[in-house]
Amino acid sequence: MDASQASSRSGGVVATLAFAGITAAIMQTLVTPLIAELPQILHTTSSNAAWVITVTLLVAAVFVPVSGRLGDLLGKRRMLIACSVPLIVGSVVCALSSSVIPMIIGRGLQGMGMGMLPLGIALLRDVVPAEKLSSSIALVSASMGIGGGLGLPIASAVAQYTNWRVLFWGSAVLAVAVAALIWFLIPDVPAGAKGQRFDLPGALGLGAGLVSLLLAVSKGADWGWGSATTLGLFAAAVVILVGWGMWELRTRDPLVDLRTTARPRVLLTNLASIFVGTAMYASMLVVPQLLQFPEATGYGLGQSMLAAGLWMAPGGLMMMIVSPLGGKLTDARGPKFTLISGVLVIAAGYGLSLALMGSAWGLMLVTIVTSSGVGLAYGAMPALIMSSVPLSETASANGFNTLMRSLGTSVGSAVIGVVLAQMTTTMGGYTFASEDGFRTALMIGGGVALLGAVIAAAIPAVRVVAGSGDKTVPATESDQAAVKA
Repeated sequence: MDASQASSRSGGVVATLAFAGITAAIMQTLVTPLIAELPQILHTTSSNAAWVITVTLLVAAVFVPVSGRLGDLLGKRRMLIACSVPLIVGSVVCALSSSVIPMIIGRGLQGMGMGMLPLGIALLRDVVPAEKLSSSIALVSASMGIGGGLGLPIASAVAQYTNWRVLFWGSAVLAVAVAALIWFLIPDVPAGAKGQRFDLPGALGLGAGLVSLLLAVSKGADWGWGSATTLGLFAAAVVILVGWGMWELRTRDPLVDLRTTARPRVLLTNLASIFVGTAMYASMLVVPQLLQFPEATGYGLGQSMLAAGLWMAPGGLMMMIVSPLGGKLTDARGPKFTLISGVLVIAAGYGLSLALMGSAWGLMLVTIVTSSGVGLAYGAMPALIMSSVPLSETASANGFNTLMRSLGTSVGSAVIGVVLAQMTTTMGGYTFASEDGFRTALMIGGGVALLGAVIAAAIPAVRVVAGSGDKTVPATESDQAAVKA
């Protein structure tokens, strides 16, 4: 195969994996326009309907690290195809649902497919030429944000002008298209950890611990942060995850190699990922509400769901534009520099928001700036991870990093939710989050972003020890230069 054929083939791989990531993100935002109508649609209470959203988060948290490890053991292409199956089946189940239980089952199946993103990022290391690796990682990694930014207005338009079931039939078609593209365009690469065993006790332990933790974080506001249920779940999460960690350190083939994860470069990148996820999600919660709150409040802009989605859509487009540029920046200055730059851009977006939150145009600009920062940061984190772990652990390490981002979004959702619930104003018999509440939430987002930048600045340069047997290699020329220096 000559250079042009290889380049064309790798381009098809990158486009397919980016499309898979965008599709997975659309699955997550699919029901957002339906939140207010779900109790009527499913003939249930609001608290039961909320599980339609929560179950996707919980199932994805469990299956993302599991699918990553299975990708290392069985092959990433095989697991990408496997992840597309529950996306298809779950979409069809949701489309046919008329009550809450089948809808929750379908949404849970959709959550099982979220492992596509870390699998796709890890696969790039195997099939993309070195000179294109950074930009490819950046684009595929940012595809979740791109899908979220574009999926909301599309889902809003479909929900407003057609039957809600069309949303799920459409997602089924997208999932089928993803499966077909993976089947025909993604090469079959030998499994990096072939011959090792799957750590079933580790998978069950991590799943139980994460479900306990995320349930407490996501439902604590509804159940009460001081309730026995919430506190019991937090306590269970601590006990289970500590026990899981002890098991992982002792077993021969762990689900997550905690010794690798404890390396300063990997540990600090994952910690920064939590802060970036929190900072990203804060704006995604605040901006749509400011756009849709009634103008009579004095700070709301009175936009419809569809209009609000359209005002935010340029952010998703900007992320698509910035991601390849972030890859070039990584090639020139290294992924650490790109991560710090991205998080500082996010912080700058929050700074702008405090001055521009009074107009739709201003909030669109804020979304563009913060999305640009997310595009830079999300593209840099996998590059940092993959420059620090052996080839046999790329998928599981990326799965764990994706989990850290998701944990950040869950924490961000909980914190901002508490702030907006506590800082309220009453008008015409209705209680709204106050303007001060929104300003406080935006300041929290900016502060978290700045803390993320501080953590990113502490990430050490990659180091390769000659003769260690570790196949870890620097991801960029700048990192290689740093090693030589």
